[in-house]
Amino acid sequence: MAKPIAANRRRLLEAAEKTTHRYGFGNTAIADIAKQAGIPLGNVYYYFKTKDEIAESIVNLRVSRFRKLLEEFDKTDSPKQRLCAFVNVKMKNREELARHGCPVGTLCSELRKLGGSAAEKSTVLFRTALEWMERQFRALGQGADSRLLAVHLLSATQGVSMLAHAFRDPGLIDMEATRLQEWIRSLEPINHPAAV
Repeated sequence: MAKPIAANRRRLLEAAEKTTHRYGFGNTAIADIAKQAGIPLGNVYYYFKTKDEIAESIVNLRVSRFRKLLEEFDKTDSPKQRLCAFVNVKMKNREELARHGCPVGTLCSELRKLGGSAAEKSTVLFRTALEWMERQFRALGQGADSRLLAVHLLSATQGVSMLAHAFRDPGLIDMEATRLQEWIRSLEPINHPAAV
């Protein structure tokens, strides 16, 4: 019996992730999720008691996927390659980003407006990205500027995702991602003057 329970929960979670990304978390009813998953509405409450619980589960799913992605990036030889790989994900998903917006940025923004425990939890998505980027910039010899550079890179990738969605123009992502990768490749270690 455990397999059908786990399979149904997974179907509901995947349906919730898909429908909330396409239509917005606030605009998606639990009935929409049940319909997308092909599970009777009354059965949803066996797996998720509240919509906030669904939101937390979506956040957990995305955090898990994101950490796996970062682990894959960490297998590359250099911090520059890792950062460029992060930017390349935007290019790879440009059509979907232009159509529906960034699944992480959109979800975090919506949950913040709605409040609740999932809103607080959703910050882990951006925090994980910032901390990982900061480590890459430190490995590149950027020293005290590493945090600022991480904020810049995350802001640029989120910002262009929002613009591409607003204008329905995936070309904006190509343009900005290319510029960001050129910038990353051009970074040289900061030389700190010797103490006198």
